[in-house]
Amino acid sequence: MRSKQFLLCTALFGSLAAPLPALAQVRTEPFENQRIESVQVTIDNPSPDAALNSRVEDLVRRTLAAYPSSRFSEDRLIAALARLSRAPEIRATRHEVVNGSTGGVQLRVAVTLADGAAPPADASPQFPTLYQSNGTLVRAKLETLAMYYGNNNAWYGRNDLMLNGNPFAVGKAAGKGYSQWLEGFVQAGLYAITPLTDSLYVYGGASVIASGSVGQELFTDKTRSHVALEDAFLGLVGGSTTEQGDRLVYNLSAGRQRFSVGEGMMLVNTAQNGLNRAALQSNPRWAGDQVVLARLAYNDWKLEAFHIDPDELPEVDSKTQIQGLNVETTALNDFTLGVMALRVPKSQASYYTTSSRLQREGLRALDFRVRWQPAPSSGVGPFIAAEFARQTHSKFDMQAQGYFGEFGYVFAKAAWSPTLSYRYARFTGDKPGTERFERWDPLLSGGNGETWVQGINHFKIFQDSNLIAHRLQARLRPQQNIELVPQFWLFQADSLTNLGGNPALSMLQSKQLGKELNLTAKYFYSRNVMFQGHVAATYAGTAIDQGLGAHASPWLSTMFFVRVGY
Repeated sequence: MRSKQFLLCTALFGSLAAPLPALAQVRTEPFENQRIESVQVTIDNPSPDAALNSRVEDLVRRTLAAYPSSRFSEDRLIAALARLSRAPEIRATRHEVVNGSTGGVQLRVAVTLADGAAPPADASPQFPTLYQSNGTLVRAKLETLAMYYGNNNAWYGRNDLMLNGNPFAVGKAAGKGYSQWLEGFVQAGLYAITPLTDSLYVYGGASVIASGSVGQELFTDKTRSHVALEDAFLGLVGGSTTEQGDRLVYNLSAGRQRFSVGEGMMLVNTAQNGLNRAALQSNPRWAGDQVVLARLAYNDWKLEAFHIDPDELPEVDSKTQIQGLNVETTALNDFTLGVMALRVPKSQASYYTTSSRLQREGLRALDFRVRWQPAPSSGVGPFIAAEFARQTHSKFDMQAQGYFGEFGYVFAKAAWSPTLSYRYARFTGDKPGTERFERWDPLLSGGNGETWVQGINHFKIFQDSNLIAHRLQARLRPQQNIELVPQFWLFQADSLTNLGGNPALSMLQSKQLGKELNLTAKYFYSRNVMFQGHVAATYAGTAIDQGLGAHASPWLSTMFFVRVGY
């Protein structure tokens, strides 16, 4: 065992050894990167030739390469529709994306068949499309967001203990009493795709984000602004269909781009925000410094090989790189299955125990996912999701586990179309008195308050490691364009040893961390304009009261933003 001085050092700085995950974020993009619940393809003017209709629908699905449980991308969808415009059987396409009943999106694509008559003259493109002809598409991206955020009793009023040694804390941090700030960003970019041959296309994109914050933020009262490159990537996409109807699509891309796997339990936050980049809560940056992807889809099977160098903040850059393979498929129509294997070939991040310092470099993980979500015509029915992952290490004895199970029911015919669900999640902590290291490494986990940001306020103190979380959630729709998401959380620690977590909570005396009630409201004014707000109340448990040396008053937060995007 090391000395008391070593214990104090690890307690103060253990949480700074690994990259700091992005703090609790809101869902500022209503559809982007959300799980696809269903894909519907219809023909507005079906042909009497049923075989032709079938071939066209197959062509659309193959070109979209979007399947249930895959991630929605507006840019990939528009590029796919541009490729479809070259098909002689198709005169026009249109699409609609709407919120699904279980937190994902429903994609609907409608096709108008060519009728043999002379096609109408090309209409002038409508913004954000700048140019479209014969499969070539140039499209602009313009998005802006303004957010208000307020806290009362942030950090349970003890920012002096909770932020001790935290590199994010510069100047005066929020704490006891009420504090508020404004932040926002503007993103502008260009994206294009053009054919090289009838079956091979080249595409790319580039964008810039300008962000700023003013007021009393969680970590600082300094006014900041930042302008930097966001997307900058190139890719090739192609495919073919056999005479038997088997669909093959391949896609290679590299550069600054976004990437995630599954619900984001390990891989979603490939960029960091805050500090001098500002926009801490709206979290506009997602593109990694270097993301290389090779995707291959064959019918309902998808294989992804990836290399990720995340865009970490310079002040906490751990030089981490992640490589891996991900496979997804469907089974028996209603099941989606996934398995991922990854490794960390390079990293300067560390793990701490009471007697040693261990390196992240050499981390390995194996992850299994399953989701059962029938899609009856009535929209009513149950759903079940689960994920289990195990982390080991090539250089020392490590066995950490992260897993969750969720079940729910969609009451589509009831008033407000409620969807009710319960989720249990556990991420192991390091057990004292053993040689094996068991603390779960969240890697690039996160997302938003409906995925792996567990608790709007609580997540800022206790992130996804050494944690057991119970979540009760409802989705309510008073109107088609209004969604309410109330949540109740109960949090417990998995182990009393919490080195690597918040410095004030490195050694716990209780496993009771607290509970949270929150409500998120979303209003989709139009396809391009969205309003969202939340209110959250978080109550400290015995472990936090003891760590702070006094009973903590509730932490209250409020947020409201408006987003306009094209």
